Amino acid sequence: MNRLARAREVFDIEIAALKAVRTQLDGAFSAAVALVTTAVAQRGKVIIVGIGKSGNVGRKISATLTSTGSTSVLLNSVDALHGDLGIVSDGDVILALSYSGESEELLNLIPALKRFDVKIISFTGPAKSTLARYSDVVVNVCVPKEACPFNLAPTASTTAMLVMGDALAMAVLQARGFKQSDFAKYHPSGAIGRALLVQVKDIMRSGARNAVASQRLKVRDALMVMTKAKSGSLSVVDERGKLVGVFTDGDFRRHMGCDTELLSKLLENVMTKNPIYVLDEALAAEALKVFKDRNIDDLIVMNSRMQPVGLIDSQDLPKLKLM
Repeated sequence: MNRLARAREVFDIEIAALKAVRTQLDGAFSAAVALVTTAVAQRGKVIIVGIGKSGNVGRKISATLTSTGSTSVLLNSVDALHGDLGIVSDGDVILALSYSGESEELLNLIPALKRFDVKIISFTGPAKSTLARYSDVVVNVCVPKEACPFNLAPTASTTAMLVMGDALAMAVLQARGFKQSDFAKYHPSGAIGRALLVQVKDIMRSGARNAVASQRLKVRDALMVMTKAKSGSLSVVDERGKLVGVFTDGDFRRHMGCDTELLSKLLENVMTKNPIYVLDEALAAEALKVFKDRNIDDLIVMNSRMQPVGLIDSQDLPKLKLM
């Protein structure tokens, strides 16, 4: 088997594993969501424990929960028995990860955790494993087989556990009514934070850099307005200053190929009506979504009076570190 074929086989096995685990979803998952939601609402934490690969998966699940407003920490199962149990408080939820459900280091920790008033959720395979018996809620992550040719190395099982963690975090997010503005609080830096905290009016081209012209202006003169603003598009307005259309470099090239009288025509005869726009009070994230969904180069910015007060050029986005 060549390398690409082997890679595709691994993908197929892991995709099949995810489909199997998806089918197994039941009331236990809903119960897990309820436990986490209640704990977080009461200022409790989600404490994740796991050994080896499960511990690595747990670190990512913990990070996802924390970044979406559900306080979570990863507890090393060995260090916990030597003082780190101090991070556990009554009212917390324990998320225990072990595919076999028989990891000795993890099982040694369970009795110590039981001394606290906590609930234990387990992500495990065998429903009758020792970990499952100790748990208040057991979420089944059993997969048909590993992608390892010897069915030994954790591959499909860790993928399933990771996705189940994502599912838990997103379901809890929804249950808690977590909003986009809340997300921004936890991501003040980087592209995500800028897109969620910055408003359109903070990044748009305005003033002399925002090309605007009357619908009664001739194309020849409109091109001069665009050139002066160093813009590839121009907002077209009526006599009241309300947006009625847009004229772009692309429009000019398309019309020029078949209309020798184009330069002398009025903008109202060649403009694109009902252009896409975004409000100046909107978040930059909304503008990014428009660029992604509509595949445009320039986006007109309007104020509450429906007047074009700015323009966002897609070429500016990388410089603003929003993409």
